[in-house]
Amino acid sequence: MQRRQFVIAGLAFSVGSAAFAQGLVVPKPGPKDLCPVCGMIVSKYPNWVAVVTWKDGHAHFFDGAKDMFKFLFDLPKYAPGHRQEQITGIYVTDFYNLARMDGRKALYVIGSDVLGPMGHEFVPLANKADADDFLKEHKGKRVLGFAEVKPELPVALDNGKF
Repeated sequence: MQRRQFVIAGLAFSVGSAAFAQGLVVPKPGPKDLCPVCGMIVSKYPNWVAVVTWKDGHAHFFDGAKDMFKFLFDLPKYAPGHRQEQITGIYVTDFYNLARMDGRKALYVIGSDVLGPMGHEFVPLANKADADDFLKEHKGKRVLGFAEVKPELPVALDNGKF
């Protein structure tokens, strides 16, 4: 297990370094930033943070990918005046290395024994190998790509349905 942690730490550094080199700066939530979906203070859950950034430079922070998906599927409710084409970035926190990554490239495991701040969650993972390992290790039910998440699924997760 120590070897895996060492490898993960090395990958986190290299991913972070690559993101820095490419000029990718993902904003961090401040101590008072609230999730626009549930109202929780996001900074209390750094291992679960998701972020949506906008062309005008501001960002919305979430206490997990589940609330981020709810937000994205109902912008008129949660972000009146904003449109999908104004989004410049969607980021989630990878479960294993805790680095921010492009949420559109992440894989999400649902139905596992790992719960987020709001219960059942979309657990973001960087690649298929990690998603497959997580699925087995944590009794997950399904692995989904970003585009496979449908509007009814975040609400179903709230009700323990996968």
